[in-house]
Amino acid sequence: MILAEQKIDLKSRLKNIQKFIGNTPLFPIERVYQKRGVKIFAKLEWQQLGNSVKARPAFNIIKQAILNGELHEGKELLDATSGNTGIAYAAVGAALGIPVTLCLPENASYERKTILKAHGVNIIYTSPFEGTDGAQIKAKELYAAEPDKYFYADQYANPNNWKAHYNSTGEEVFQQTDGEITHFVAGLGTSGTFMGTGKRLKELNKNIELVSLQPDAPMHGLEGWKHMETAIVPKIYSNSFADRNLPIDTFEAFELIKEIAQKEGLLVSPSAAANLIGAIKVAEEIEEGVIVTVFPDDAAKYSEVINELYK
Repeated sequence: MILAEQKIDLKSRLKNIQKFIGNTPLFPIERVYQKRGVKIFAKLEWQQLGNSVKARPAFNIIKQAILNGELHEGKELLDATSGNTGIAYAAVGAALGIPVTLCLPENASYERKTILKAHGVNIIYTSPFEGTDGAQIKAKELYAAEPDKYFYADQYANPNNWKAHYNSTGEEVFQQTDGEITHFVAGLGTSGTFMGTGKRLKELNKNIELVSLQPDAPMHGLEGWKHMETAIVPKIYSNSFADRNLPIDTFEAFELIKEIAQKEGLLVSPSAAANLIGAIKVAEEIEEGVIVTVFPDDAAKYSEVINELYK
């Protein structure tokens, strides 16, 4: 009887928390870039529980695991992260009373580490030189050693990652542009945002062009992004899905952060600035269209980058 009541309460909590996931505003970029006939919009993804785009997949992964019985009392959520998905896991886990263990590269920002600790996460640090690839290897080792202890979320291979965006982000973008979107532009990390949003948009209008973005070199400063040619490729990613791919320079993205702050009033993360660079590149190539990109998070977790820019 007690267990039944606990399950009902957990499902009830899921329903309450879901109200704070997604439904983020679409922000018009009007001063950083202007071109007659072309509009650029960005989804402000930090305006939800967990403060980043990763709130969508993290919540959906946890929700589906609870509903299908994989995650329950006595199980601990385990995954590898560069920070944002981990923070989303931590926020949702804390609200549900689910313990969380995360494998995190040691060079993750101070703010990320502090937020995770504040939510009570058990952090397993991995080599700063191996990035999220090293964190994934460690998480798999932990799960292999104690499979009864953990629910291994595996955001890089879990279809509930991209499905979160298929069922929410894609629909929101289409509705918010009154179906006028012509291009969707987004960087690749787990690839969930691009794959899920893109799949839904193509169903709604097959003529929408999907443009993926990657760092222009294996060693880069775009936290959470992957240079697919040299990284462990997420299982949910298909390299033939995008209509085309554009390379993005880290330093160019860092410089754009200042301009976005001063002209649009938004202090954003390097990955958000990188996404806008991609959108602007697309805008330069067309005569008319509605381009939508994603601002995954704001600058709250990047004080080192911001301080360096304003020295």
